[in-house]
Amino acid sequence: MPGQKTIAEHTRLMGQMADRLGADLDEAELRGALTPSDRDDMVLSCTSCTSPDACRAWLDSHDHASEAPGYCRNGLKLKDLREG
Repeated sequence: MPGQKTIAEHTRLMGQMADRLGADLDEAELRGALTPSDRDDMVLSCTSCTSPDACRAWLDSHDHASEAPGYCRNGLKLKDLREG
């Protein structure tokens, strides 16, 4: 199980990725498209990413994007939440 520091860092990275993609995670929870457990699972998936440094660099170089980088473990889910 990842430590608290890792969880906090990946919660931040996933939130930033959602922002860049235009996916409002809080709004998705309110409309029932995302449960708190789903959100936790997404963070845990993010902690298994093999490219967190590339993710940080990508986030630093993008204000908005229509798609996440290919290595993003939550890219498709975030896209679905944005569109759904």
